[in-house]
Amino acid sequence: MSCVYKAFKSFGQFLPILLGIVFLMGLFKAYFSKRLISSIFTGNLIKDTFLGALIGSISTGNPITSYIIAGELQRQGISFFAITSFIVAWVTVGVIQLPAEASFLGKKFAIIRNGLSFIFSILVSIATVLTLLLIR
Repeated sequence: MSCVYKAFKSFGQFLPILLGIVFLMGLFKAYFSKRLISSIFTGNLIKDTFLGALIGSISTGNPITSYIIAGELQRQGISFFAITSFIVAWVTVGVIQLPAEASFLGKKFAIIRNGLSFIFSILVSIATVLTLLLIR
């Protein structure tokens, strides 16, 4: 019974953080539409790759949603570099979830993990698109 009590106590401590994250996710989705996201891209491959990773980092949601947004971006002529970095950052970087991650795994770990994930989202994007171009 002691472990059940500890589990409920831990959940009770985590609940305010979880509700805050859900609230932030709702605010983000309300203010950042697909059209707004696609209007940010300029056509500059380097800048768009960085912007894709940045937008993906502050966005949140399940991976399936990122594929739908990526399809819309592709139809609007956004570069594969930007789309790929957006998807990878969407899945691996979590700026909105950072407070919860820091409170459970430690601030240093959370910041380093998110920073490295951001950098690697750009590198993976470049490697993926270049590989795609080579095999075509």
